[in-house]
Amino acid sequence: MSSDLEFTGERFVPGIAGEIAHEHWHRYAFARRFCAGRRVADIACGEGYGSALLATAAADVVGIDIEPATIAHAAQRYTAANLRFAAGRADALPLADASVDAIVSFETIEHLPADAQPRMLAEFARVLAPGGFVVLSSPNRPEYSDARQHVNPFHLHELDREELARLFDAGFPARRWYRQRRYLGSALWAEEGGDGFEALAGDAESATPAQPPQALYFIVVAARTPDALPASGPALSLFTDADEREWQRIDAQAREVLRLDALLGARDAALAQQTAHVAHLEELVAYRDRIVVERDAQLQEQVQARAALARDFDAHRAQAAAAHAEVQTALGSAQQAIAALDAERLRLERALEAQDRIINYRQSARWWVQLPWLRVRLAWRRVTGVLS
Repeated sequence: MSSDLEFTGERFVPGIAGEIAHEHWHRYAFARRFCAGRRVADIACGEGYGSALLATAAADVVGIDIEPATIAHAAQRYTAANLRFAAGRADALPLADASVDAIVSFETIEHLPADAQPRMLAEFARVLAPGGFVVLSSPNRPEYSDARQHVNPFHLHELDREELARLFDAGFPARRWYRQRRYLGSALWAEEGGDGFEALAGDAESATPAQPPQALYFIVVAARTPDALPASGPALSLFTDADEREWQRIDAQAREVLRLDALLGARDAALAQQTAHVAHLEELVAYRDRIVVERDAQLQEQVQARAALARDFDAHRAQAAAAHAEVQTALGSAQQAIAALDAERLRLERALEAQDRIINYRQSARWWVQLPWLRVRLAWRRVTGVLS
């Protein structure tokens, strides 16, 4: 089984830094004085560290928690002859009547619903021996939740002081109240002697008695009778972790704040530079937009000019086509006239050739020989033509 429990926020686990550690450790350290030499039940013991601390002073300690796995973890991690752990409910304790002298129960009651809280205190009364007492803590709802606007999902019913007092009235009318809250300031103490304590609040100009802060938690030591209450605890109890881990954490946080502040400054400088660059880019974009508008206007003019040229070209081309058609028509007519002239020339050339042949023939001796005969034939034809 693992020696560590996961911190879910429902129960404190050692190793978790911050105010929750101081609050939980301080309660158990404060309660230990009341438990010296007694039989003690630590109700809702959780991880078990508080029960183990009480066992360093008590005669016997039993740690009880509702979660069996948590109890198994506690039993494995914390071992002592006077220490044991058991699983059980806060309103149904696995303990015999009058079997313990003191009950310690820190940050438990608010985890129960309202109807179970009286049963829890009744169980405490049952298992307490005569003269026994209870040391219980409870968050002060007006400060813990209301003032901080905080909601703890594990708290089923938180109480204010009056409501907590009414719960104790039935079984534990004798009570001594303590208030707990983290308090940031300076501690100064005498190495020897001293007379009481003082609390101051002020600044560079004044210092006056400090008023106690409002309780974030109430610590109640309660019993059936005033005689059963243990001896009074100190008027003021201070607690710090032995290895000053909390101060180390605060210092680390301060260094982290400085680092983040430096990063923020660098980021602001980079952002200013980027903003200037963006402004420059915006100017370039505006200039580009103006150029684009001018180019668009020029392009539109060119488009219109080209359209006009295209229209003129189309008109000239139509005129040229018409002229070409006329030329083709005239050319066709000319070609027809040339063909007619060629035919007439050919006819004339043939007629001239025939005439030349006739002339040449009539100039020949043969013609002159045949001429008388031809004349006779011609006369004969004429005569015969008349007679017919």
